Amino acid sequence: MKKYILFVCEIFLILGCSSTKNSIENNFYKPEIELITNADSLTPMRVYKITNKQDSLLLRKRSQHITPNINNPILQKFIKRLYTTVRDSSSMGVGIAAPQVGILKNIIWVQCFDKENFPFEVYLNPKIINYSEDKQTFKEGCLSIPKRSDTLNSRSENITIEYDTNMGAHKTENIKGFTSVIFQHEIDHLNGILYLDHLKKDVTNSK
Repeated sequence: MKKYILFVCEIFLILGCSSTKNSIENNFYKPEIELITNADSLTPMRVYKITNKQDSLLLRKRSQHITPNINNPILQKFIKRLYTTVRDSSSMGVGIAAPQVGILKNIIWVQCFDKENFPFEVYLNPKIINYSEDKQTFKEGCLSIPKRSDTLNSRSENITIEYDTNMGAHKTENIKGFTSVIFQHEIDHLNGILYLDHLKKDVTNSK
């Protein structure tokens, strides 16, 4: 009987390790894959809003590391659909983060106004490693916060980020001005933070 129990446990462990491995290799959980593959790459995804209770709960969660892999069809399709979403005429944002479409992975698109022709670029696993003490004031809006915009004065003027490219290269970059505001806004989304949280701090600090 003991041998039988040990045999069953060994099988369970093998299956468990295999399942974990597949999850890591695919980068995405089954519900996320269903969201990504429910339409073609030219179809925008639904943007999650804080006005919806379930959406709001997901927007407050932290995202997970993503393994860059140009040969991962799910990842590549998601990157394309996320771009389609931010460029959709009903959105027309200057940046978007994966959690805003229900995918808890560290991926953002940002329009880089500090580069020629203001290109949109994708960043995997972006992280801010340095904030300048100098602050700047800009009005911010958010695709996930409908019909509202507010002026924040707590964003750093300059930031240094590190990130992975879609090809798997790891890079460091210095960002300044309005583009740095976009990065700070979108990276906040990856950590479950909304710009309204900074607004509350601004009000508290002004008292």
